[in-house]
Amino acid sequence: MSTSSILVVGFGGIGAITAYNLEAGGLATVTAVLRSNYTIVREQGIKIDSVDYGSIISWRPTHSELWLRAIRRTYACLYSQSPVSRFDFIVVCTKNTPDIPPTVADIIAPAVTPGHTAIVLIQNGINVEKPIIAHFPSNVVISGVSRMSVLEPSRGVVHQPGHDHLIVGAFRNHDLPIEEERAAAIKFCSLYQASGKATVEYEEDVAFIRWRKLVYNVSFNSLCAITGMDCSSIKVARSPITELILPVMLEIKSIARAAGVKLAPDQEEISLAADPLDRHFKPSMQQDIEKGNFMEIETIVGEPVREAQRLGVPAPTLTTIYALLRALQERIKQQKRMGDIPRS
Repeated sequence: MSTSSILVVGFGGIGAITAYNLEAGGLATVTAVLRSNYTIVREQGIKIDSVDYGSIISWRPTHSELWLRAIRRTYACLYSQSPVSRFDFIVVCTKNTPDIPPTVADIIAPAVTPGHTAIVLIQNGINVEKPIIAHFPSNVVISGVSRMSVLEPSRGVVHQPGHDHLIVGAFRNHDLPIEEERAAAIKFCSLYQASGKATVEYEEDVAFIRWRKLVYNVSFNSLCAITGMDCSSIKVARSPITELILPVMLEIKSIARAAGVKLAPDQEEISLAADPLDRHFKPSMQQDIEKGNFMEIETIVGEPVREAQRLGVPAPTLTTIYALLRALQERIKQQKRMGDIPRS
C-alpha cells in the first residue's frame, strides 16, 4: 500500500502526538508546519513522554517547514519549498482563534489541491468546519474531536498522560457526494489506527460529539482560565460548581436542544466526573493564558453564545463568561502590542 502525504499544521501537544502516531503506523509521511518550536525540532527533535507510545528522546517528522511570517512573506512561498507536490490530507491542530489573524483558511490555502486534499480539523468548539467549506467547496472537510489529554510544558517537550482517543466524521458539504466524504473520513481513520496504539472512532453525527464535548469545555475551560484554578481546585471549592459550572452546562444543553442536538439527560454529571479529583488538570485555555498565549474563546464560547442568540435561548451565565474572556483576550493583545492603546 502506498503511503499518504499528510501536512500537519500546528505542532503543540496534540499536533505532535497526532503526527507521531500517523508516521508510527507506517502508512503516512508527515510534513510539519512549525512556528515557535521550529529551531528546537530541527536541531534536537521532540521529546515525548506518552502513556501510549512510551518515552521518545528525540523524534522528527519526515519533513519540517518553517511557519514564520517575518521570514516568509506568504504561505504560498512556504509551501512551494516543500518536497511534497500535493497533500492527500491536511490535519489542522492549531488553536482556532478566528479573532486573531491569520485564519486557518489563510494558512492552509496554498497547500490545498482543489478536489483532492481532505482537510481534517482536530480543533475545539463548534462550527469550525463552516468557514473551511466556504473557502474550499470542492474539498472534503473532516471533523476530528480529540479526547486525549496532553501537555507541552516547554518547547519541544510533550507529555501525554491521557490515552490518544480520536473521534472522526465527515462534516456534510451538500456540494459533494456523501459517499466521497465518508470514504475520506474512513480512510483517515485507517491511517490513524495503523499504529495500533490509538483509539479511533468513525462517527456519522460528529456535530453531536462536538456539542457533547462543549458541555465540559465551555464550563471548566473558561472558568479555569478566568480564575486561575485547575479543575480539581474548582471542584474542591464547590461554590464555583454550583454557581457557575453547572449553570453554564445547563445553558449549553438548552442551546444544543434548540439546535436539534439531544445530549444525555445527565450529561452535566458525566462532564463533572470527567477528571479525577487528584489529577489537578489544567485545560487548554488556562495553559494558554498562563503562557501569555491567545485563547480559543470564539469557537468554544463565542459560537454557543451566537447560537443562543440566533435560537432565542436565554444564556445569561454563558454570555457573562464570554464577556470576561474577551476582556482577558484584549489584555493579551495589549501585552503583545496588538491593542489600540498609544504607548510612549
